Amino acid sequence: MSDISYEAIFCIVNLGFTDLVMTAAKAAGARGGTVLSARGTGNKEMEQFFGVKITPEKEIVMILVPTSIRDDVLHAVNESAGMSTKGQGIAFSVAVSDTIGLEQNETPAKAEEATKPTTK
Repeated sequence: MSDISYEAIFCIVNLGFTDLVMTAAKAAGARGGTVLSARGTGNKEMEQFFGVKITPEKEIVMILVPTSIRDDVLHAVNESAGMSTKGQGIAFSVAVSDTIGLEQNETPAKAEEATKPTTK
């Protein structure tokens, strides 16, 4: 298990805006993320006005980051895809109690080298 503390950042955005989230997160030091499909719960006032149930399509980006860069990543994601943008995103983080499978001293360059196939 790792000696570094981690946070899981969840960013919920409108469908099609996950690239903005990941570009901003990587610029702030994140290494990658996972995208999940989701749908919103709708807006009761709009449903009553239009007479149809509205279920907006959403995507959730999960990003595991060292606690030391959490704030930088959250701020970057908010700037690029927050509520004041077309992405209409919200982001939050939760503490992660344990991780496994992460190298504590591994840099992104070392991670890329480790996954390249070797030729002989």
